[in-house]
Amino acid sequence: MIIALKAAVPQLPRTNDATEQVVAVAETDSTNALAARMIADGTMPLAPAQDGTPAIAVVAADRQTAGRGRNGHTWVSQPGRSSTISYAVRLPRAIATDETLNGWLQMIAGLVTLDALNGAMKEFGAEPDHPDSLLELKWPNDIFCHGLKLGGLLSELVLLPETADADVDVAVVFGVGLNLMLGACRLPTPQSTSLQLHVHDLPAFGELRDAVAAREVAGFRERLAQFVADPHGQAELLREEMKTVCWARGRQVEAHFTDGSTLTGEAIGLNEDASLILRTPDGVDHTVHTADVGVL
Repeated sequence: MIIALKAAVPQLPRTNDATEQVVAVAETDSTNALAARMIADGTMPLAPAQDGTPAIAVVAADRQTAGRGRNGHTWVSQPGRSSTISYAVRLPRAIATDETLNGWLQMIAGLVTLDALNGAMKEFGAEPDHPDSLLELKWPNDIFCHGLKLGGLLSELVLLPETADADVDVAVVFGVGLNLMLGACRLPTPQSTSLQLHVHDLPAFGELRDAVAAREVAGFRERLAQFVADPHGQAELLREEMKTVCWARGRQVEAHFTDGSTLTGEAIGLNEDASLILRTPDGVDHTVHTADVGVL
């Protein structure tokens, strides 16, 4: 029998020390949606970057009643077991709305999350149970472990209030959902997994959630500052970095598009705009901008 878990307000002392604003609630519909509402109504103002370093605001909940993923998918999480946190930042509108660049913001979110998880595990002396239990990114927005989904990412653009230089900057909210301490019987789908199923000697859930979130703040601050300062140069560096952590690269995959069509082939790599290159059996390379990608 699965017992329903009660939501509690997340305790995030390290994250509070790492960032300018933390909003923590026991329950909300979606941390991304709550962040967007607070940005729009001015209750969570986002400060401009100082000396090129952006400020990060954090919205955390122990339970989401309407968690969202890309393309209208839902995100199912368990209080006290899954981390559901959004990170909001003010970025130049010219970068956030540039389709040749803004795909890299999603990749940055993924790399920041991998760094945060790996860094926290190293800090606590936690070790993978098997050598192939590596953390990877499944393009464009999933955290994978051992070929299974451990977490999901959702980045959304939010307009700033008119009084906040809305013609120059916009807000981008990065939602990060991670299954940290879910037991096998609580996994939402057969394709899901949880960090504790692959790693031993992890700390208690609350301590791990806080450590990962604090590292996410630092990672977003550093990587976004570098990207804003030199977006095209950073895009090329990110493209190289993705080669080592892109789960789909070199695999036969099937891309499922929102219109119901599919495309099957080998994932070759990423284009300059962070779109996926899919090579079909006839040797033709196709560009995939948005789709659900599954291995065959």
